[in-house]
Amino acid sequence: MQTIPTSKIENLFFDVLTSLSDKEKKVIERRIGVNGQKETLQSIGNSFSPAITRERVRQIEDAGIKKIGRIVKATELIAIQEKAHELIKMHGGIMTKEKLVNAIIKELEISDTINQSIIEIIVQSDYDIAKSKPKLGVKTYFCLPELNRKALDPIHKEAMKFLNRKKDVIEREQLYTLISDELKAKFTTINAILIDSVLDIFEDIIKGEETLIGLTKWKILNPKTLKDKAIYVMKKERIPMHFIEISNKITSYLGDKVKVNTIHNELIRNEEFVLIGRGIYALKEWGFKPGTVLDVIVEVMKKNNGPMSTESIVAKVLKVRNVKKTTIYMNLQNKKVIERVGRNYYQVKA
Repeated sequence: MQTIPTSKIENLFFDVLTSLSDKEKKVIERRIGVNGQKETLQSIGNSFSPAITRERVRQIEDAGIKKIGRIVKATELIAIQEKAHELIKMHGGIMTKEKLVNAIIKELEISDTINQSIIEIIVQSDYDIAKSKPKLGVKTYFCLPELNRKALDPIHKEAMKFLNRKKDVIEREQLYTLISDELKAKFTTINAILIDSVLDIFEDIIKGEETLIGLTKWKILNPKTLKDKAIYVMKKERIPMHFIEISNKITSYLGDKVKVNTIHNELIRNEEFVLIGRGIYALKEWGFKPGTVLDVIVEVMKKNNGPMSTESIVAKVLKVRNVKKTTIYMNLQNKKVIERVGRNYYQVKA
């Protein structure tokens, strides 16, 4: 695998810029933020005397990028274009700008301190790679000329249809099969790799860390509040958890540092969480209900509609409460609520 030192990439790129007109060079340098902040087309246009339009600035930028494309072919920077082409092809012919640039940096072992806009410009200057135009709700992406762009919106439309119908997250593989079955008659080259890459570009669809996919507006894959983050972590772990562990997992999975006391207070005040042991919480939707151990015993016995053995009571209570057996035995001795009706058999007092 060919690699290019980061400093060499930067030096080669700035050498390439010297071959542009003064105006093209300045526009591209300001667009990629060579001296700090990236600038918009409007701000660059306003700085000219007399001022020029955004469209004129874009034309100057495009002309410069085309020249860069011709020059890059004769330098080591061509390795970046070749890697970009290889990666896009592997992903079905389309990749978001962010995903592609990060993949190039990783594959070519480029330092992540590099100005990523330099990589973007080098890729964009390749005649065999197309860059998307700005569109509301769609991330910037790069694609190969052979990609059938007419398939993008139908793939997105089918994904939205199935997700809205299900009203819940779905396994990616399952969704991709549904979409493929629906569209394969019209788009014969459609496959899971293409569908996966296409759905990456739409902002209203989000993928979970593992194999799930859903709508961005759904909290389960895109938690915003602390409560949502706790629910996200617990659903991911699929088991009751101690509040300290929940705090640690939020940091681990989502990168948010959360104070233990803060998360504990959140668990206490929200009905979605049920305390089932010392500091251990479960989700109410899992079938756990709030209340004391005695409350749980009473509910279990009422559902049974008759006397229950000690062993049966203990087994059912332990399914919804993380407590010691001795705690259950002690609560069975509450003669105001529970009565013994035989050897090791109990029922709710009438």
